[in-house]
Amino acid sequence: MCGIVGFVGKQGNKEQVLDDMMKVIVHRGPDSAGKYVNDQVALGFRRLSIIDLENGSQPMFNEDGEVGIVFNGEIYNSPELRERFLAKGHVFKNSSDTETLIHGYEEYGEKLVHELRGMFGFAIWDNKKKRLFMARDFFGIKPVYYAMVRGNLVFASEIKSILEFPGFKKEVNNEALEEYLSFQYSNLTETFFKGVYRLLPGHYLTYQNGEMNVTQYFDPTLEPVSKDSQEELVKKLTDVLEDSVDKHMLADVEVGAFLSSGVDSSYIAAKYSGKKTFTVGFFDKNNQYSETQYAEECAKFLGLENYSHQITEEEYWGEMPKIMYHMDEPLADPAAIALYFVAREAAKQVKVVTSGEGADEFFGGYTIYREPLSLRWMSWLPKSWRKSMANLAEKLPEGMKGRSYIIRASKSVEERFIGNANIFTEDERKKLLKIKTNAPSPEALLAEKYKKMSKYDDTTKMQYIDLTNWLPGDILLKADKMSMAHSLELRVPFLDKEVFQVARQIRTNMKLKDKTTKFAFRRVAEKCLPEFTTNKKKLGFPVPIRVWLKEDTGYGKVKEAFQSPAAKKYFYTEPIMRLLDDHKNGVKDNSRKIWTIYSFLVWYQVFFEDEKKAA
Repeated sequence: MCGIVGFVGKQGNKEQVLDDMMKVIVHRGPDSAGKYVNDQVALGFRRLSIIDLENGSQPMFNEDGEVGIVFNGEIYNSPELRERFLAKGHVFKNSSDTETLIHGYEEYGEKLVHELRGMFGFAIWDNKKKRLFMARDFFGIKPVYYAMVRGNLVFASEIKSILEFPGFKKEVNNEALEEYLSFQYSNLTETFFKGVYRLLPGHYLTYQNGEMNVTQYFDPTLEPVSKDSQEELVKKLTDVLEDSVDKHMLADVEVGAFLSSGVDSSYIAAKYSGKKTFTVGFFDKNNQYSETQYAEECAKFLGLENYSHQITEEEYWGEMPKIMYHMDEPLADPAAIALYFVAREAAKQVKVVTSGEGADEFFGGYTIYREPLSLRWMSWLPKSWRKSMANLAEKLPEGMKGRSYIIRASKSVEERFIGNANIFTEDERKKLLKIKTNAPSPEALLAEKYKKMSKYDDTTKMQYIDLTNWLPGDILLKADKMSMAHSLELRVPFLDKEVFQVARQIRTNMKLKDKTTKFAFRRVAEKCLPEFTTNKKKLGFPVPIRVWLKEDTGYGKVKEAFQSPAAKKYFYTEPIMRLLDDHKNGVKDNSRKIWTIYSFLVWYQVFFEDEKKAA
């Protein structure tokens, strides 16, 4: 795991520019640095040594020095690819997967991406063709960003490196803010910084003679038509998951595991070959936000060591600015902070950890995926009837039992589901925001994706939306940024290309059955885990935000932010303060809405206000 930076163009003083870009991502690679510069390109690299500790330095070149690479990630089928390339006459100098990518490019060109199994964000410079080839992995585990600045194509693992490029003008992308208020993460290709774009998962970019092309090479579409019996499916899943976990253990350093009390991380911990597991919880009066006890019991059952940390309210609020700095963009998922702290604990003992991200999206783990089943009876009614019922329900008091159900049941899945988070409606965000943009509605933003899955059931449609939006935009963003903040490599064995080939065909009734989510996967996990883990209600790393926002410390911090100049620049003060006061007074649980606004304001302070103070 590392950090990459670089640019193609005629920018002068290339070495100094590279140094400036690399210094802000030292946390991604504290072990060493490397760079390559010629009159057309500059490549920079920060290294966290995991495999081939002696010989894995970058940038790395082929035998004649004409093809160079900077690479962040791990290629888990590198040993097999290496054997294939050796048989074809390629000469290897070391055993790193970085060199495998170089020979893969020589052999396949852009089609190399189809041969890979792993997580990656890399840039390859072909000196003969004067061409840059940049790619991001299938599901978006590793980030890659790029921008055009004064005729230079600039790229990096983190946005903050691009901000260091001479002449880059830092501006907030207001459209990203409007979408963020609904999704709780940035859901546009253009990031929160105007002119900076994310290379989307399953895409590669080429740049030659001033012309840029971005191509999609992988789309995680679902085809839930498997005819396997339950027994056959469980066998297939067992085999492919065990193979994936085994491959994700490839390292020349010790590997640890994150462990909540849930089935996903527990399964990985049960199957991985390491010994150390790491957990966090929160100090609260009723102990309802701490998973440490369950995690300790699971670790004991598996014969593993467990190291836990209880996060205090003071720690939580105190680290928010640092967390938003590492995140690069606002993310209003409170679990990001729990992930930050568990990564900090793990990094004290190991360089690599495994984690359970992706199981919910692959196997149907979210409770909301059951919603189409509970709303079925309303779908049989004529649309005009459903609309009339919804209009009546809208007039009922908020919070009244049945109101939300009737309103949601009156809508199609395309109208009601934009992903696992739906914080502010389009109307709500327009009433809050002072700025006016041309941001599309959430429904318009997702219309093409729903169209791709139109022949399948509503649960499958929801799953695809989460796979292509929520997973890279929230789950994997925080997984990468919070782990790398502590120079820790995080690996996700569920998010494997071969696992997906099995998962994409699982029938919906093998995902959701008998009021159980992830049904087929739970049948796999119950063979190696205690019953209290396989049947436990999903929590993840829960965070007591709704409680803390009612207490003096949390209320005071947020009130101060809501009355700041930045808040007054972007939001109307009265409605956001009403959200906060109603929450404190127990009128309504507005915690997610409050946290979404607050997270943006902290991010804005870090990237726009604090820098001015320091200047």
